[in-house]
Amino acid sequence: MELSSVVLTTGCSVVFFRLVNYGVSKVPMPESAGRNAWKWRNISASFVHSSITAVWAVLCFFLHPQMAEDLIETYSVFSHALVSFSIGYFIYDFFDMLLNQKVSQSWELLFHHVVAITCFGLSVLSRRYIGFAVVALLVEINSVFLHLRQILRMSNMSKGTMYRVNSMVNLGTYVVFRINTLAWMTRWLVLNRDKVPLVAYTLGSVGLAIMTLMNIVLFYRLLRSDFLKSGARENKKEKEM
Repeated sequence: MELSSVVLTTGCSVVFFRLVNYGVSKVPMPESAGRNAWKWRNISASFVHSSITAVWAVLCFFLHPQMAEDLIETYSVFSHALVSFSIGYFIYDFFDMLLNQKVSQSWELLFHHVVAITCFGLSVLSRRYIGFAVVALLVEINSVFLHLRQILRMSNMSKGTMYRVNSMVNLGTYVVFRINTLAWMTRWLVLNRDKVPLVAYTLGSVGLAIMTLMNIVLFYRLLRSDFLKSGARENKKEKEM
């Protein structure tokens, strides 16, 4: 993909998710979600992104298994397009939160998006580390269940069997596709230190360290909220979940 194609793919992605947001606003929402219509639309768009990206990332390795052997130089248009598509989503979501939510309530996600846009941007512009970026996007497999959890809670369905099953799958995929994936990426970066330029190594190391810390904190909140509930404190951190 040439630079013009990257810009076009990223731009189309931004427009696509804006249209998803608009489309959700035209569809009847649960009465309980009406108290925060913006959050309902935002989470719905995030759910769409994670669903598309989860399947796309798995297909990248299925169609191009050689990429798993060389995360730096192996390149495919299909994988490159995925990373560009995700950059578009992160740009869309960054401004959606910035314009509709207090920074004090969303600074963690805003910072996450800045790191993701920077790292993925470096990858698509250099056409290197595409495989590494696709590995990072495997975390979206868990995001499907993480966003579904929010949708169920906003729909007042947090007491049913579906929510309970989703909570268990969410926690399991969280460990496998978030914590383990980030640990594997950190190990890979350390082992391949000599193959990675200093700027990219520094950016990757700092980004992974911050992401790992954020994900450990979120894991604790999920565990406490869904499996270690304590009366009135159950929803204390829900706005951050």
